[in-house]
Amino acid sequence: MSSSNSSLNWIYQKIREPLDRLALVLIGIFTVVMIALLVGGNHSAPRIRNFSWQNQQVGSDDRAFILTFSRPMNHSSVAENLRIDPSLPGKISWAGRRMAYTLNQPIPYGQNFELQLQGARDLFAKPGEIKSLSEPFIGSFCSRDRAFVYLGASPEDRGQLVLYNLTRTRARILTPKDLVVMDYKIYPQGDRILFSAVPRSDSGKARLNPSLYQVSTGISQDCSAQTDSSTTGLKLEQILPTDRYQNLSFDLSPDGKTILVNRINLQNPSDSGLWIVREGRKPQPLGNQPGGNFLFTPDSKTVAILQGQGVAILPLEPNSEPLDFIPKFEMLFDFTRDGTAAVMGTFNRDIENPTRSLFLVTNQGVETEILRTRGSILDAQFDPTNQIIYCSITKLIDDEEEQQYREEPLIAALDIKTKKLTPLVLLPNQRNLQMSLSPDGLGLLFDQESQNSRSPNTSADQPGNNSRLWLIPLDINAFARENVPQVEPQRLPFVGIKPQWLP
Repeated sequence: MSSSNSSLNWIYQKIREPLDRLALVLIGIFTVVMIALLVGGNHSAPRIRNFSWQNQQVGSDDRAFILTFSRPMNHSSVAENLRIDPSLPGKISWAGRRMAYTLNQPIPYGQNFELQLQGARDLFAKPGEIKSLSEPFIGSFCSRDRAFVYLGASPEDRGQLVLYNLTRTRARILTPKDLVVMDYKIYPQGDRILFSAVPRSDSGKARLNPSLYQVSTGISQDCSAQTDSSTTGLKLEQILPTDRYQNLSFDLSPDGKTILVNRINLQNPSDSGLWIVREGRKPQPLGNQPGGNFLFTPDSKTVAILQGQGVAILPLEPNSEPLDFIPKFEMLFDFTRDGTAAVMGTFNRDIENPTRSLFLVTNQGVETEILRTRGSILDAQFDPTNQIIYCSITKLIDDEEEQQYREEPLIAALDIKTKKLTPLVLLPNQRNLQMSLSPDGLGLLFDQESQNSRSPNTSADQPGNNSRLWLIPLDINAFARENVPQVEPQRLPFVGIKPQWLP
């Protein structure tokens, strides 16, 4: 009994202290508030806490945005009230309070977009509570500019890289006059270009031992910018000089971090092969088995290289053994962006009827012939949806007057599922043809040189003023129809060759 009394006395003494009494009062208040919230629910209005594309510039690789809400939402009310202008069809998925909107097709370039949501309801709203967003949400974002680069062929820009921004209708020469550009690759953000070039001599001719350089494009990466950075200076940097080796073909990895160059020792021609160039490191030879044409795989970790009648997959480590070998293929054209498939070609050596075939090869080892032709296969590129392959092929023509066959290049769209080939444009007087599919799949660029034009592959400063650029407007969904509407190519007011879209 005495122990119980002493405990009560101790508690009585403690609550006589002012701070202890204040603490007890606050604990009681907080307890009542918590009970009220648990019983009565949260009366705060739902709102959008974050929009992942807010004021962002997005490209073809950006396929989904996320809306994060403050409270669980009624899914159907969000879907019914979500508006995007211009329209971007897509699919909605949920993970708790996060809503993901995945586009059905790559975002069209060169546009500004506005997202609106109002009237979306709280999932657990009760009668008398605030049921919808406290105020309409308005977000904005933009897609990258529609822009491309080409190799100039007019007297003013012959052998120089020229950037043309279709969105802002501006042209800009990127490389100096004293360099003659041979070939180039564009970095994944479109902010820089890797190119090979040789000095232009006093006579105007170019020496054929190119160095590798990179140059900035000045293209704007900001939605709020009203113009591109055409008034800023271009940054030119030499990446790989021509010392004891001649630099031949090269490729840039999809992530823009690695360069592969095919080099040959000027003093010892048997010393040749691929060299790897990484930022901040000295170039070094891979030392793998030599081969022919090569192409980075989409993960940027390996390289596919033609070796005889097959394609070897090599790691980017010196003197490493091949990871895989795909036999019988002698042409390597393109990979899907996710790396699940490639398009390759082979020769069918029938003495009486020689042909060439185009194959779809999956990463599971499935090989499907999708095209067989008596002509040549010059190029093949996947569209962004991986449903169409745009081909540059030749049509074999029986010339009765000359008593021989001749080849006429054409550009066509090949439906992978149905194997239907739809010709887009025939180029009867073409010698060299290079094409480039826009990252949103809505335009195809190609160059046209008549047969009296000298080839740019022998000297980059020689193409004549008859080298023209053309644009074919495309509809991704058109080729699924029975009757594909005829599309007229648009001649662009430029004299140039080797066009490439910015990513």
